[in-house]
Amino acid sequence: MLRPEQMSKVSVTGAKRFMDDVIEATHELNLLDVSDYDGSWEGFSQGTPVEGAETASDKLVTVRSLESILDVDEEDAGPTRIVTDEALEAELAEVRAEVNELDDRRDELRDELRSIQEDIDAVEPFADLGIDLDLLSGYDTLQVAVGEGDRDDVEHSLVAADSVEAFEIHEGDDVFAVFAYPADGAGEDALDEALVGTDFSTYDVPESQSSPEEYVGELRHRKQQLESRLTTVDDELEEVKIDAAGFLLAAEEQLSIEVQKTEAPLSFATTENAFVAEGWIPTERYTQFASALRDDVGQHVEVEEIQRASFTSDGQEATREQVPSGTGGEPTAADGGADEPEARADGGSVVTKNDDPPVVQDNPGAVKPFEVLVNAVSRPKYSEFDPSVFVFLTFPVFFGFMIGDLGYGIIYTAIGYYLYSRFEDRPAFRSMGGITLFAGAFTILFGILYGEIFGLHQLGALIWGGHPPMEKGLSPAGISWAIGWLVVSIFVGIVHLNIGWILDFFEVAEHHDLKHAVLESGSWLLMMNGLWVWIFSQHVASAKPAFLFTLFDGTGAAPESNQQYMQAMFELGFNGFPATVGLVGLGAFAVGFVLLAIADLAEVVEFLNVLVNVLSYARIGAVLLAKAGMALAVNLLVFGAYQHDGEIHFLIDHGPQWVVEHYGAEAIMFGGLFHGGAALFLVGIVVLILGHALVLTLGITSAGLQAVRLEYVEFFGKFYEGGGREYEPFGYDRKYTTED
Repeated sequence: MLRPEQMSKVSVTGAKRFMDDVIEATHELNLLDVSDYDGSWEGFSQGTPVEGAETASDKLVTVRSLESILDVDEEDAGPTRIVTDEALEAELAEVRAEVNELDDRRDELRDELRSIQEDIDAVEPFADLGIDLDLLSGYDTLQVAVGEGDRDDVEHSLVAADSVEAFEIHEGDDVFAVFAYPADGAGEDALDEALVGTDFSTYDVPESQSSPEEYVGELRHRKQQLESRLTTVDDELEEVKIDAAGFLLAAEEQLSIEVQKTEAPLSFATTENAFVAEGWIPTERYTQFASALRDDVGQHVEVEEIQRASFTSDGQEATREQVPSGTGGEPTAADGGADEPEARADGGSVVTKNDDPPVVQDNPGAVKPFEVLVNAVSRPKYSEFDPSVFVFLTFPVFFGFMIGDLGYGIIYTAIGYYLYSRFEDRPAFRSMGGITLFAGAFTILFGILYGEIFGLHQLGALIWGGHPPMEKGLSPAGISWAIGWLVVSIFVGIVHLNIGWILDFFEVAEHHDLKHAVLESGSWLLMMNGLWVWIFSQHVASAKPAFLFTLFDGTGAAPESNQQYMQAMFELGFNGFPATVGLVGLGAFAVGFVLLAIADLAEVVEFLNVLVNVLSYARIGAVLLAKAGMALAVNLLVFGAYQHDGEIHFLIDHGPQWVVEHYGAEAIMFGGLFHGGAALFLVGIVVLILGHALVLTLGITSAGLQAVRLEYVEFFGKFYEGGGREYEPFGYDRKYTTED
């Protein structure tokens, strides 16, 4: 559970004439994660693709291009089918011809539509002028410019221009036309020269004998015709998609399998007569793999387990477990030739790159969904602890504690169930559904303990007689709860970070030695625990917040009616460690500091992390109070509320008048929209729905993200690097094709 499945390096050696049979059998087993040959063996070279590889690759490119054109996805698959080479050749050619013809027609129509739209955009400004297009060009002596800009600036420039003898401006709403008669001796560009430097952008005058309005109308009519024809082509393509989608998906799968098989030798070491293939396989599956391969190919192949992987954190080979005898013999050239590789000192031979073993996370079913949160950072290295189980144990608790509401929890659980049950074929969505299910369940649990449903206290009155065993601490009388949750969050942080550094301690001890573990991880453990023991000790108590010593001995104020529950939760008889214990804690901190300096002097500058990292967990209590305060604000606006003996009560069973009669008008915090007449009642319904929807959403974005942050930044940062390689066995899980 904390470690991935153990992996073994396997060597498959055989005569080259049986290589195709080995590839076929290995592909069918779908177990071997093939490693690439590193070129280190004298006399061996990288294998070449099997005949037909290029043809299969070209067909695969064609199929994927057709799928892209038709916008085919897996929902269009239909039933599984057998795809023969003959059917693939004939049907693919037919579909390709039809789709390419329709796609070419569609491209032509789109290009023409684009051109028509450009013409419309160019002519529309002239329609604003109300002047026929043939009147804006074709003069021998008169020069015309049409555009938009600053009319006054243009007019001043024309008046001052020596090259223009006379001019007239015709103005529309957004554009205007300038008609100018050039002075004697002025050239054909007299008007253009006069407009240089002015705020004026010219338009090219379209060639047409009709009015701009008529021309725009003609263009728009043409556009409608083209759009109609384009719709027809799209419909025809949709029909082709319906008919051919299943075939294309099946063809893609079949061709992908062919390409895999034909290109497999590229990873092999080969001679003229022999081949050697190596790769990783789960150790417990080795016997199955070797037996199945020998059953299929017989004595023409030699299968050997050459290594059971154990690696240091930096990826260098450190130890190798003894491979049990009988798992395989010495790899020799299967054709009896002299192509035998150099033997390793341990009796095995490795001819492929010294690649790290792939990682297959080994977690029970309930923990599986939480792998997606771990892998979002990075897949664990083979040498690392997999933190998925710790995320499973802590993330839902953090989230549920921060939200803590029966109503919200039921909604989160329903969302999680929907995602988990609806997206069985989409692992990421299914995993998020599982995570949401657990988070929703703990939100329900804490909601019951808090006695809240959508921020209302009616649940506490129904189940706990008005005094639930826990409170969030928003009322004046419950302030001790609020302070208590912040301190409890600190305790949670201390425990969580201890686990992280303890895991790092074991990792360093395993991959290096106990000395390194004490220096690199033990130093941080001593510093953190020593510092916080001192903080919660009576040493220099006057300089520390008083609630550190009163909160857990019962002197932290609690309402009389709730005293028994405060005793159960916080009255532990603890009023701080003795001053002597605090001094011991300081000593432990100093020892840890010295050990850290010995291990890595550069890390000494980060010694305050033992304080800052723990304080970061106070966000758990802070988000709890923030989300509770938002729900309180929504309910206060809608229902109204009053205070009595330091407790807040919503105006659900009684109206404002009842409160005035019993406790006076000063007890009312807000009368509530529901008590303000019919119009305000309707407004109250909107506020109630939208307000709680906002709290529900922010619960995900704040509580969820803060819980994830604590896992990623604070917890993972102590022992986890990631960077593991995913196990990708040579094979294919068929979805659209069948061989039966």
